[in-house]
Amino acid sequence: MRDLFVAIVVFGLLPMALRHPYVGIYLWAWIGYHNPHRLAFGWARNFPWAMIIALATFTGLLFSKEPKRIPWTRETVLLLIFVLWMCVTTFYALYPALAWDNFVKVFKILLMTFVTLMVITNRERLNGLIWVICISLGFYGIKGGIFTITKGGVHHVQGPDGTFFGGNNEMALVLAMIIPLLAYLRLQEKRRWLQLGLGAAMMLSAIAAIGSQSRGGLLGLASMGLFLWFKSRNKFMTALMIGSSVIIIASIMPQAWFDRMNTIKTYEQDQSSMGRINAWWTAFNVAKSRITGGGMDMFQPGTFDRYAPDPDNVHDVHSIYFEQIGEQGFIGFAIFITLGLMTWMRCNQIMRLCKKDPGRKWAADLAAMIQVSMIGYASAGAFLGMSYFDLYYHLIAITVLTWTFINSKQPSAASLKNKARTVKLSFSRKNSSRG
Repeated sequence: MRDLFVAIVVFGLLPMALRHPYVGIYLWAWIGYHNPHRLAFGWARNFPWAMIIALATFTGLLFSKEPKRIPWTRETVLLLIFVLWMCVTTFYALYPALAWDNFVKVFKILLMTFVTLMVITNRERLNGLIWVICISLGFYGIKGGIFTITKGGVHHVQGPDGTFFGGNNEMALVLAMIIPLLAYLRLQEKRRWLQLGLGAAMMLSAIAAIGSQSRGGLLGLASMGLFLWFKSRNKFMTALMIGSSVIIIASIMPQAWFDRMNTIKTYEQDQSSMGRINAWWTAFNVAKSRITGGGMDMFQPGTFDRYAPDPDNVHDVHSIYFEQIGEQGFIGFAIFITLGLMTWMRCNQIMRLCKKDPGRKWAADLAAMIQVSMIGYASAGAFLGMSYFDLYYHLIAITVLTWTFINSKQPSAASLKNKARTVKLSFSRKNSSRG
């Protein structure tokens, strides 16, 4: 039945994607974030859904009469430079076959990010994309939160196998990033029942992140939660939600969870932590000796033999920062960091311009929540190797699109409403004067 469900949804919406490419982006996001095929048990599990959706989207893009233009800002230009630099580092990679295989996957992600920039041409489509992302990933937050509560926090919350966030650590990072986007949707929603549902999804996602039993996830969630309160419009309600989540977590999590979290203080005695630090030094040594780094998927036994302080302690890098340093060199790392800083500053610009404008208040809310999501990514990502995760680059694209919309010559809905009211009032006065 699950196989059939995925097939009905995808093949049912493909004709719409051919006519309206933004529908293809919605489908791509659903397949990429929710991964419904990875929850199936039959033929759909390994079917090339993403390839079919991408082909339909590109075909629709080719024949669509809508304007096709990428908003070239400092962020999109630097993102393109980043893609070109990854081509160079892959060409000179320590393990070319592994590097090219991974580069193709990352290139597809970034290519569809640029397509997103082309076809999401108004606020309604942008909100639709955010809804698709939140529903896709929020599903695991709601499911994981209920699972944690009913099982008393004994088992780890994990994502679907074969995905970017299949492990418990990755799941925690994803949930820390999605909670602020749920908060944005809640701020824009007028229906009370949906506001309550989004608030419940936020709390359950926080509980699920804790239920992952990821130490890095805990640090990321704490940083994100603090910044969420700071950026929130209603600080009392946000504090109430955070406090309620903390009380629930404290009451259900077993002693084993508290013992595991306490090992953060004694990382020198933890074999896993020392393995990460050894991998971090390996990344630094590779970047120091090779201007192009080691290329993607370079953390192999042979690399540790040549560059690690402890060659026998082979460990995954588990850090977005050292992953970039090792694989893309110091130049690639500088581009990666600068891209994040530019996006952060662009969010500041959006908030400064739109915070006091009722017609563009939504943009200020979105920019603030994107910053909160980036805090979750930056803090939890310090202990996770997910520097090529789709959602981070989608956040950059969403920021660019928001900036484009608020600077377009098209009037906002609020200004149109005010103009219509003024015209109506003027017309009424003219008629009354005639009478």
